[in-house]
Amino acid sequence: MEKQATRVSALEKIGYGLGDTASQVVFSSVMLFMAYFYTDVFGISAAAMGTLFLVVRVIDAVTDPLMGVLADRTSTRWGKFRPYLLWLSIPFALTAVLAFTTPPFGATGKLIYAYISYSLLMIIYTAINIPYCALGGVITADTRERVSLNSYRFFLATAGGVLVASTTMRLAERLGQGDPQKGFQLAIAVLGVGAVILFAVAFFASRERVVQVSQKTSTWRQDLRLLVANDQWLIVAAMNFVLLVAAVIRSSSAIYYLKWYAGRSDLTSNFLTAGMIAATLGTLFATPLSKRMSKVRAYILTQSTVILLSILLFFAPAQALVWIFAGFCGIHFFNQMAIPLLWAMMADTVDYGEWQSERRITGLVFSGVLFALKLGMAVGGAVLGWLLAGFGYVGEATSQSPTTINGIVMIFTLVPIVGHFVLIVLVSRYKLNARRCDEIRRELLQREAAHLMVDKI
Repeated sequence: MEKQATRVSALEKIGYGLGDTASQVVFSSVMLFMAYFYTDVFGISAAAMGTLFLVVRVIDAVTDPLMGVLADRTSTRWGKFRPYLLWLSIPFALTAVLAFTTPPFGATGKLIYAYISYSLLMIIYTAINIPYCALGGVITADTRERVSLNSYRFFLATAGGVLVASTTMRLAERLGQGDPQKGFQLAIAVLGVGAVILFAVAFFASRERVVQVSQKTSTWRQDLRLLVANDQWLIVAAMNFVLLVAAVIRSSSAIYYLKWYAGRSDLTSNFLTAGMIAATLGTLFATPLSKRMSKVRAYILTQSTVILLSILLFFAPAQALVWIFAGFCGIHFFNQMAIPLLWAMMADTVDYGEWQSERRITGLVFSGVLFALKLGMAVGGAVLGWLLAGFGYVGEATSQSPTTINGIVMIFTLVPIVGHFVLIVLVSRYKLNARRCDEIRRELLQREAAHLMVDKI
């Protein structure tokens, strides 16, 4: 258990974190650009786009738990989770390119292609990201080191988001040479090559140390029942779902807000990049904040601040670019500060589940959370599409009605607030503080010693 709770070197934390930099090629592209790509480049309606995001989640309901079960039962000389970073990095890049490719089809053909390509993208994202996320839960068993590990990870993840936000539109314009369809395809291809390299770095830099104390085995159905019986995991999964609903609505509507309300579509890349840089800086404060107060109190503080900043942003005049940029950056700063805290909670629920059942289901825990994340992305995208349609948004138009523009402002500023209120309620029910995690780890250590004694006898 001492080995499991070992301190992790900065080099390994950086190496592991670069895997999430790679993941941002898909995650940030979907968050920031996919809605706009579908409505204004690919050429489908906002309502159809919203429905697409939601329907594809039906597939995830099957693939996510299956991938978690498969990862938990994988056994190689490299570990359970690390090999997937090598095996699936190239398919990851290829499906990202396919999803941002516009085929020469009619309206119906395009919609079918969008369903197929987006579904493939989410399947491969699941297959590589579940093992990657689970890997973070077996690098160390120390709850404080987990906050630090996830601070590194999300600093590098948001740095990847900065890269995607700052380069995608510019690459699309330069490589497309006036053809945005070709431009988006080639821009994602360039980013995809970088992702393949970074996944390889994460594979070679990381090590799996935390293993199941007991050799107890179970069927995948029993594992699913254990997962649902883990009340603290249910809270964390619900938090991830709500967080992504709010985040997708805000991030995906940013392009519409800047274009139609502020009238400065030329600043899109700068705007998104500024938000991502602020988020990157926010991750640096997660560890110091967790040392001053509990994860629960720290999380409530960050979400309360995001709510306040969102309300202030609602009142920003269209010409007040400093106000708009400052509000957007402030929201991203405090929202991202809370992310490492949430993922440390997630890893703690794995130990808690093993303490409950003597069965460690790391892969399934993270697959369930990833499903909640992707379901949140889907619901957020669907709500965005339906709200845009409800306010009368017309894609590829040269102007929008005042009602539509006012609706975009509400979607960007006030609608996400609901999610942050719910997050405060949910995290208030989380009970795995540092003292409780230490108690659980000591008991698991005692169990390991008992199992070793039995084996010797």
